Amino acid sequence: MFKEETYNIEFTESITNTFLKTVSAYANYNQGTIIFGIKDNGTVTGLSSVNENKLRIENMINDSLDPIPNYKLEVTQHNNLNLIYLEVMPGQDKPYYYKGKAYRRFDTSTIPVDRQELNRLVLEGMNLNFEDRKASNQDLSFTLLEEKMIEIVGIEKLSIDILKTLNLYNKNNTFNVAAELLSDHNQLSLSGIDIIKFGVNTNQIQHRETFEGISLLKQYDKAIQVFERYYQYEEVSGYSRVKKERIPNTAFREALANAIVHRDWNIHSHIQIALFDNYIEINSPGGLPFGMTEESYLHEQVSNLRNPIIASVFNRLNLIEAFGTGVRRIKDAYENSYSKPEFHITETNIKIILPLYQEELPNLVEEELAIYHVLQKNEASSRIDIESATGFERSKVLRNIKTLINKDLVARIGSGPSTSYRLKQ
Repeated sequence: MFKEETYNIEFTESITNTFLKTVSAYANYNQGTIIFGIKDNGTVTGLSSVNENKLRIENMINDSLDPIPNYKLEVTQHNNLNLIYLEVMPGQDKPYYYKGKAYRRFDTSTIPVDRQELNRLVLEGMNLNFEDRKASNQDLSFTLLEEKMIEIVGIEKLSIDILKTLNLYNKNNTFNVAAELLSDHNQLSLSGIDIIKFGVNTNQIQHRETFEGISLLKQYDKAIQVFERYYQYEEVSGYSRVKKERIPNTAFREALANAIVHRDWNIHSHIQIALFDNYIEINSPGGLPFGMTEESYLHEQVSNLRNPIIASVFNRLNLIEAFGTGVRRIKDAYENSYSKPEFHITETNIKIILPLYQEELPNLVEEELAIYHVLQKNEASSRIDIESATGFERSKVLRNIKTLINKDLVARIGSGPSTSYRLKQ
């Protein structure tokens, strides 16, 4: 018996047209294997007439997929039962269609891609990003970009040659979408930032602005100004005034710049920033770029750029540092704070939550503090681990864990017997 199906391994007991959708998905996105002669639950049933069936599979792919992907077929045996392995490689000529539709994997299922994702696949097949496309407006000016390039990079003026160096003006003597997004009058719809300051709850809106129709650089500057209005203040220290930050400026700037640089422009939505009294929530349209995992995004210095042209400009202007360091820099800004930033990733959105910076723990009773210190030393601890380390009985551990969760200091992981606890990251 085989293990369960996975994202890149599919079982099929018999040869029907259904497997062709998965061939499309693997060719469009990632290398994957379809094994014929196995039930969905992993039970091996085997195939007869394997040579004829191998030829049948080959003919079905060649007749039904457009274009024909790169694949290979192999006959193997398991407990004297014949199996056919179909390995599909990701292709360069995307999208790969089956009956006029392109497919992708969703966990262990295969589903059609939506219109926005189809557009992205088409561009990828042309070796283009959205930002590479020819701008609809060719009458562009770059006053703010020029000012920043003069100030930070040290150029004398923003010439066509420099615009070419920045990859904003191509060899066909036309501006691309990246240039339009960075121009003074960026008219691309839904390419802005919607920022809201809430009061005691979401029904009370104290301030709201939408930055659109202007350069991404201007949007960035304006969002920073709103942030500083609510989360920075001055405190008199001796004979001077000292600027204080309720939320680290570095963390907000990094999260904002990354939302602009890495967002998916095929999703028709503004970047949304919600300002609360005790935290900020930044929502960037689009999940992780193709080929990047949540693990690599959160814990490794890896960058798979969705918009390399815009990212390069922001890097030259020192708005982002070396590619792939954004998440680490946000975390570093909270190194000495007990409250930590949170990262929530879905297929269509990346949400970053920046809490108030707090070096001192809230008032904790002795029992709560003992459990907090245990969790400080470990990635995650079970209730039994905490009981062993503290000497507390079960009811006392559970009672104090609940209090720490309510104080937003501890997170519960999993459920049932496998439940564990860790400090909020």
